[in-house]
Amino acid sequence: MAHDLAEYAAIFGAGIAAGIMNTVVGSGTLLTFPTLLAFGYSPVLANVSNTIGLVPGSFSGAYGYRAELTGQRRRVLTLSVCSLLGGTVGAILLLNLPGSAFNDIVPVLIGLALVLVVIQPRVGKWAAKRREERGTAEREAGGPLLWFGVFGTGVYGGYFGAAQGVLLLGMLGIAFTDSLQRINAVKNILAGLVNGIAAVLFIALSHVSWTAAGLIALGSLLGGQIGAHVGRRLPPAALRAVIVCVGIAAIVKLLV
Repeated sequence: MAHDLAEYAAIFGAGIAAGIMNTVVGSGTLLTFPTLLAFGYSPVLANVSNTIGLVPGSFSGAYGYRAELTGQRRRVLTLSVCSLLGGTVGAILLLNLPGSAFNDIVPVLIGLALVLVVIQPRVGKWAAKRREERGTAEREAGGPLLWFGVFGTGVYGGYFGAAQGVLLLGMLGIAFTDSLQRINAVKNILAGLVNGIAAVLFIALSHVSWTAAGLIALGSLLGGQIGAHVGRRLPPAALRAVIVCVGIAAIVKLLV
């Protein structure tokens, strides 16, 4: 009994931490997924249960960032379609492909995303200057290249999901000149939709540990609110530093 309580407490605690991380940056899966593996869950069962459990936290964090979503309706709607399609494909791949399929490419993708996050201020200013010189306006919902990138991130997110937030922040930060906080608000919506559509498919087509999923859901729900409270108060430079640190930790974790 004591062992069960300790296990439940650890999973619940990991859910809280993951909810905070996912709202502020992403990569919460790197906390909850290994926790489930440590308690004997098989990789696929852990991945499925973890994805379902993190859905409430994703939308809790998105709700906490609702003020930053003002004026981004068209952007969110357009990119949401890309995320939903990608998440659907990714979830189907998880149920049909070996777990090692993306192992080699994922660290490279995260590394590229971190580079984009770091150089985003300079690239954003350069892009704004180029648009001004050409007399063209920034596309409110991005363009085909961004749509394909968000779709691809959705595929990855539906398949595994660790650091999909970092990937989204990198791409959105380059595509738009909005503040990092407003971009983070969009990221929370998109990541939540990917997890949500994947969760629906997993519930319908796979076995789920509802105990693990429920504990992570409760923890991530609380963590999402904490993450929104903390993340919205971080200055851009500090938020960027947190993103880089989490991304590097994700790369190390995945490689090791």
